[in-house]
Amino acid sequence: MPRFRVNRKVMTDPAVFASEREQIFNHSWLYVGHETELAKPNDYVTRTVAGRPLILARDAKGKIGVWVNSCPHRGAMLCRDPKGNARFLTCFYHGWSFNTSGEPVSVPAEEGYSADFERPGLASPAKVESYRGFVFVSFDPDIVDLTTYLAGAKEYLDLVLDQSEVGMEILPGTHEYSAKANWKLLAENSYDGYHLLSTHQRYLAMIAAAHGGKLDVPKGIDDTRAINLGNGHAVIAGSPASSGLFGRPLSEAAKQEKAERFQRLREKFGDAWVDRMGGARNLVIFPNLVVIDLVMGVVVRKIEPVAPDYLEVSAWHLVPPDEGEELHKQRLDNFLTFWGPGGLASPDDVEALETCQRSYTAQRELPWSDISRGLHSEVKEMGSEYQMRTWWRRWHELVVGEALPEEPQGPLPDFFVGQRLPQTAAATADAN
Repeated sequence: MPRFRVNRKVMTDPAVFASEREQIFNHSWLYVGHETELAKPNDYVTRTVAGRPLILARDAKGKIGVWVNSCPHRGAMLCRDPKGNARFLTCFYHGWSFNTSGEPVSVPAEEGYSADFERPGLASPAKVESYRGFVFVSFDPDIVDLTTYLAGAKEYLDLVLDQSEVGMEILPGTHEYSAKANWKLLAENSYDGYHLLSTHQRYLAMIAAAHGGKLDVPKGIDDTRAINLGNGHAVIAGSPASSGLFGRPLSEAAKQEKAERFQRLREKFGDAWVDRMGGARNLVIFPNLVVIDLVMGVVVRKIEPVAPDYLEVSAWHLVPPDEGEELHKQRLDNFLTFWGPGGLASPDDVEALETCQRSYTAQRELPWSDISRGLHSEVKEMGSEYQMRTWWRRWHELVVGEALPEEPQGPLPDFFVGQRLPQTAAATADAN
């Protein structure tokens, strides 16, 4: 009988946590924010990434940059608000000032320095790159480029980002919450399809009532798949039938508006690609970025490890700004109902993870967690734990220094491999 187990010590040991900081977070691409959060020149937001305080800013010329939120003089934070707009970032401690391009602007009492004193600019992470508005940083100057790192995850980001004709955008506001649990538990949970029916019964009961008391749960394995995307990234994806589990029913007007927009997307990208858009997907980009598109809303979630038994979460709502007002309102309602810190799903997940963490005090008596579901089969449906094993194999490779054997996966049904129609081909098809 095949088994895949994780020693629970890795959820509690400070030495393991320190090793993760060094081996994973110092050598991966890490999400910092989205370009649409910075609507105007000199807009900025502040973030914590891998324990570092950072500033994500759009400079006066519109260029995106990421800076360490620390004055190079004596170290005080330059920006103490979560967001703002400022031509100059001025340290409240000694008054040193910088522009949003990271360049020094003024040093008070500059006559106290020698004539050849070189005023330092703001420090930046070793690498800053973006993919279609998603801004990432890496603290490793030798890391591969972002597109190479994303590997197959890029295709699933495209499935989300192609849902708007004018470009998806992050809505103002951030969900911020925490859990007394190890950060890896939330990475697992974010694409764990196995827990839905048992953990989120309140939400499913509400949705069933909204659908007239009946909720159709897809039973065919061809409706869902767990897929290894390379470099530790993985996704659970579903057909449009699987996405019917989520969200209150749309009005006929909202259905019509959505159908018309998707028809325009079909003409642009082709049927196979837009059919896939209509399904659900939970994507985890190793190590700690989550993008979940369950039709009623798209959540972008950044997991920040703080201690072996404590994590912080920042989450945002990604939307197509060109959708109609009713559909937009419905999306917001569904988003808050399911994912909001006071909704019917996120508190369930936090409680589950915190009870796991509390139970790990008994790891001497019960040292292993089992993640073997689906290991015996090459067909990896959404309820398997293949996606978590994919994540753990990458973790093991980086932290332990050993590559575990790959796990066989059977061919994917045609639905899950449909590709976007190239723009040149789309133009030819339209002409014909």
